[in-house]
Amino acid sequence: MRLERLKSFALAQPETKVVSQWGGLVFKVVEKMFFMIMLDGDTISGVIFKCTPEEFAELVEIDGIGQAPYFAKRMWVRVEDLAALPEPELNNRIRASYDLVVAKLPKKIQATLK
Repeated sequence: MRLERLKSFALAQPETKVVSQWGGLVFKVVEKMFFMIMLDGDTISGVIFKCTPEEFAELVEIDGIGQAPYFAKRMWVRVEDLAALPEPELNNRIRASYDLVVAKLPKKIQATLK
């Protein structure tokens, strides 16, 4: 099941925890969100992750991907149609989102995550 694979991949990132919040599952590193799975019951209705400004411009041009509500100005996208990104690419983008969030943490905390 795709939901379980996404949860497992996100939780495999160092020091990650998941909380139920905003109608979905929010994955955090040191209390900072890096990934979210939007749910409609047990069905994925979309995923949200952080990206670079260059990636943001590319991604929002793809059908099924748009600006994440309330997060877009900070370079977050929402993938409503999971078919828009192959699973390996989505996993790479989840990891990249994690790395972007970790890069903003204090250096002392970053050192404990590697």
